Amino acid sequence: MNRSDSERPLSGIRVLDLSSVIMGPYATQILAEYGANVIKLEPPEGDIMRGMGPMREPAMGPVFLNLNRGKRSLCLDLRTPRGQRVLARAVERADVFVTNMRPKALRKLGLDSESIGRRNPEIIQVRLTGFGENGPYAGKPAYDDLIQGMAAIPALVEAAGSAAPRYVPLNLADRTVGLVAAHNILAAVLQRLRHGGGQDIEIPMFETMAAFVLGDHLAGRSFVPPLGEAGNPRLLSAYRRPYRTADGWLSAIIYTDAHWQRFLATAGDAERWETDARFHSMTSRSAHIDALYAYVDERFRQRGTDDWLRRLVDCDIPVARLVSLDDLLDDPQLQASGILQTYAAADGPRLGIQPAARWAHAQPCAGACAPRLGEHSAQILAELGLDADEDG
Repeated sequence: MNRSDSERPLSGIRVLDLSSVIMGPYATQILAEYGANVIKLEPPEGDIMRGMGPMREPAMGPVFLNLNRGKRSLCLDLRTPRGQRVLARAVERADVFVTNMRPKALRKLGLDSESIGRRNPEIIQVRLTGFGENGPYAGKPAYDDLIQGMAAIPALVEAAGSAAPRYVPLNLADRTVGLVAAHNILAAVLQRLRHGGGQDIEIPMFETMAAFVLGDHLAGRSFVPPLGEAGNPRLLSAYRRPYRTADGWLSAIIYTDAHWQRFLATAGDAERWETDARFHSMTSRSAHIDALYAYVDERFRQRGTDDWLRRLVDCDIPVARLVSLDDLLDDPQLQASGILQTYAAADGPRLGIQPAARWAHAQPCAGACAPRLGEHSAQILAELGLDADEDG
């Protein structure tokens, strides 16, 4: 049985979200799902993602809707003295301040870490940057495509068999770094509860994604001097892809010794396990991965999808049909888990995404609808003890 929302882990934690696009809003939506009071600070024109359609209501596009649920919107023009005064008051009363504005712009607005720390020594400041401020790229602009390219992701896609370098068709860098930001904030909140004091955290996209990529691909360069080149052979094999069957496609992973022995048997080639040493260990398979995957590719083409599904399930080898986005939305596991839920909104029903983790108590949830621009400005100003009609 779930406890009330007031008992969710971040209940009572006040977060100022001066971020836009995807990375920062994704991090702060996770905090909202844990119960934080997230105030989204938006300029008069709003977060740029509001305009990415399709949409039923102006400035309420689907990417924005699925990054900002459970937040409240305070519209501020930080170019004006009034906007700066309101933000200063909000900083004094906040627990966490998150921004992806570039350092030069923050300094111009008096939002550099030193100025914020003087106003609120207990605040946790999180600056999401393109590049670390102590390196030669400091202050340069960064977007997902650029960071994917600089972190060698398109080059890896080409090395794995693409006709040309390609970006992964997801906002991979934004969402990965957003997740990293969320868990850094959670750790900083815990540190403050235990030891007191504020925190100043910089989370650079490039360095975070470089570490993410190299964790899989440092390979022989892990050693000094190197024992080989960078790059994971299995991940870079041109045959590491969905397998074509006689009448469709499958995703399958033949990984352990037992998997390989059982696959060879069901493929009618059981004696190969005894006669071909390439199959016998992870080390030997890694050294001959292209040849082994090519063998599997050839075998899969000889039977239909349903036949292979039955055979591999019987062999306890991980396998699934290849699906489209529309298939994914209809997936029975997702339907049963409740991750996709329809919820009510002023412009009609919407389909939204709930957290996948399942808690016994105080379940995280995506919360109410994403806010309209400035929807909660008067309410938040009143909480700050300010007059909504004040001039200047």
